[in-house]
Amino acid sequence: MKIGYARVSTEEQNLDLQVSALTNAGCDLLFHDHGVSGATFRRPGLDETLMRLDSGDTLVVWRLDRLGRSLMKLVELIETLDARGIQFQSLTEAISTSSGSGMFIFHMMAALAQFERTLISERTRCGMKAARERGQHIGRRPSLTSTQRQEALHLLSSLPIDDVAAKFHVHPRTVQRILRDSSDLGNGEN
Repeated sequence: MKIGYARVSTEEQNLDLQVSALTNAGCDLLFHDHGVSGATFRRPGLDETLMRLDSGDTLVVWRLDRLGRSLMKLVELIETLDARGIQFQSLTEAISTSSGSGMFIFHMMAALAQFERTLISERTRCGMKAARERGQHIGRRPSLTSTQRQEALHLLSSLPIDDVAAKFHVHPRTVQRILRDSSDLGNGEN
């Protein structure tokens, strides 16, 4: 069975062009989202579409960007469909995972998505390294000041961890980490 999915981002747009193309492509069922951004993959119409698809079915869209804007998320979704035995077809880009050339295009997209992930990771690591070299703190700021940490350690001699955590409005794990860090320092570890 061919199941079509259409989406427009604003209320002013209409679905007529997509619905017509999906109907002409032989879709047996159509689902849609009207006035919903493609930035998220949690959409009522798309959720319903994905639940309705069974092994042997084909998900058809008018254009790739109607399914989503993120190449990485598109690749993940198409891989999930493939694992469920569901084919994918994009009419405008002439991509169909049921053909060898369609699978080739899909794998090229997957390779580009992986390349994009690698570049993002590389840039992030380089940015963090440069920030550390400039003496900037990387990561979340400590929940407690140095004085509060010392006070918490002092209170632990007479109060349970949960009570000390409640006094400072932090999770008990934060207090456990302070205790662990202080014992590591006492042992000469960094």
